Amino acid sequence: MCIVRTGLVLGSDGGMLATLLPSFNLGLGGRLGSGQHWQSWIHKNDWLAIVESLIADTTMQGSYNATAPNPVRQAEFASALAKRLHRPALIATPQWLLRALMGEMADIILASQRVLPQRLLEHGFTFQHPDLEKALSALDLGN
Repeated sequence: MCIVRTGLVLGSDGGMLATLLPSFNLGLGGRLGSGQHWQSWIHKNDWLAIVESLIADTTMQGSYNATAPNPVRQAEFASALAKRLHRPALIATPQWLLRALMGEMADIILASQRVLPQRLLEHGFTFQHPDLEKALSALDLGN
């Protein structure tokens, strides 16, 4: 049996990016809080490939981190997304505003998670999209 612990999944058809794209497309995107917290992310195609590997290879047992091998700080994530959309990333959303708008959900957004896929790498898994900017470039974000 395998347990998959998943980072922020990047896809063009929903999820976190669907929430961020409207403000970033308007040039109103930027870092959240201090922007110094870590974000562990993964491209949707890599996530699917990991799950397929875990199903196909019965020697893989236990917990696996389904995250790209290169987590980034949130400010770097915001900057990369803005660059991909050819927009600025100038507007920061302060922690107090996130908490006022989202309540306890803001704690999830502001939490620092620097998770690495060590067991997958040791097993020889090869990521198609290990780099954030290239992963974002591979997505159809409608621009």
